[in-house]
Amino acid sequence: MVRPTRGVLYPARLPQFHRLPAAGAAADLVVWFWIPEWDVEPGRTSRQEIVGYPAVNLVVEPEAVILSGATTRASHRDLRGSGWAVGALLRPAAVAALLSDPAALVDAERVILEPELHHAVVAAMASGDGHRERAVSVFSAWLADRAGPLGEAGRHANALVDVLMGDGAAATPEEAAARLAVSVRTLQRLCHRHVGMSPAAMIRRRRLQEAAERLRADPTADLATLAAEIGYADHAHLTRDFRTVLGITPRSYRADAAT
Repeated sequence: MVRPTRGVLYPARLPQFHRLPAAGAAADLVVWFWIPEWDVEPGRTSRQEIVGYPAVNLVVEPEAVILSGATTRASHRDLRGSGWAVGALLRPAAVAALLSDPAALVDAERVILEPELHHAVVAAMASGDGHRERAVSVFSAWLADRAGPLGEAGRHANALVDVLMGDGAAATPEEAAARLAVSVRTLQRLCHRHVGMSPAAMIRRRRLQEAAERLRADPTADLATLAAEIGYADHAHLTRDFRTVLGITPRSYRADAAT
């Protein structure tokens, strides 16, 4: 659906990082799995900065299983020593099986007790060559079993994110609602129930991710032209979003990303 580093603010600074597709029935439940692995020199830190997708992530780490909500700001994690994580960027159809109120988890995370999932993924990650694919396979199987067969409600929930975040996505909540043949109010309720954010906030996040990606790809891009091409009213609106979410201007980000 998107290029593998969208949402990652500084891809060149990443440790070993992979995005893998879900296996089997979990394709309706997971956008993709993301797996960073790192081995940072003693005494050093690798800061990874993300402007995340408006979605819930289910993450298995060596010590715990974590549900992480959608974020309203750029976030970071400081990596030290050696480690890994296996995360699932959840499609809306999976959220109801794990979380009753995703809005309560916005900008937050929660450790959950899922020993079967934890044991299976930890064992897979320690299994040698092909460990990432095995980890995705056991994670996918667990999710498919937990969520059960995909029903009409799940398909409809998935469709709303495809319309708001996918290729050829809607430019406004009104356009998204029309494509889904629902009212704007119904669209807002669906987004709140399955993501925890408003449709307008999801559209702004998509535009911001695209802007960051295009600035990395073309450091000479004219900011006013870029803003217009991705749906901002003007350059000032693009700059405001950058400052609000990333804490810096597009020009500062472009300079930082080039280093």
